[in-house]
Amino acid sequence: MTIPTYITIFRLLCIPFFVALAICYSLSVKDGVADETLRWSAVAIFIIASVSDALDGYLARKLKQFSKLGAFLDPLADKCLLLFALTTLAVFPWGPEGWRLPVWFIVLVVVRDIIIVGGLWILHHYQTGVQIKPHWSGKVCTVTQMIALGWVMLKWVPFSPLYPAVLASIFTIWSGVSYFQLGLTLIRKAPSNHE
Repeated sequence: MTIPTYITIFRLLCIPFFVALAICYSLSVKDGVADETLRWSAVAIFIIASVSDALDGYLARKLKQFSKLGAFLDPLADKCLLLFALTTLAVFPWGPEGWRLPVWFIVLVVVRDIIIVGGLWILHHYQTGVQIKPHWSGKVCTVTQMIALGWVMLKWVPFSPLYPAVLASIFTIWSGVSYFQLGLTLIRKAPSNHE
């Protein structure tokens, strides 16, 4: 256990608190008495959890504290935070009708992640021995998904969250196709005598 790993675990523990506050705020909106304290508390927890991602990476490099557990938990915590936030804000609206992320968008994000995880398992099976580095389209995909989340949570822009969801969907599909093509290339280059 290293300091960065403790921070990663903290990020994982933030998720249920964010979800609980997000649901409570949604219910207050539904009852017609939106409790903005709940909303801003949920936003604050999400921001703290997101900042902790940069912090644990910085400390790992600065203190030279790397571990297999941290390498496993860090991307897991990032993905869980994003998926739980996206799903919560799709199922529990934070405003009038239509002020939520579309369910089809969440399905698209989940399907893409399942395909990527399945692809990694196949590459492991083929024993390619190649580490997959993040593709730029994947980074843009994550940024646009975060923009869609912020659009719903901050409520600064009066236009429907459908617009950032469509933009994020384009990059979600794009990055999924890019990783799929990369996976096929690696499989073709893999030794043919695998079991």
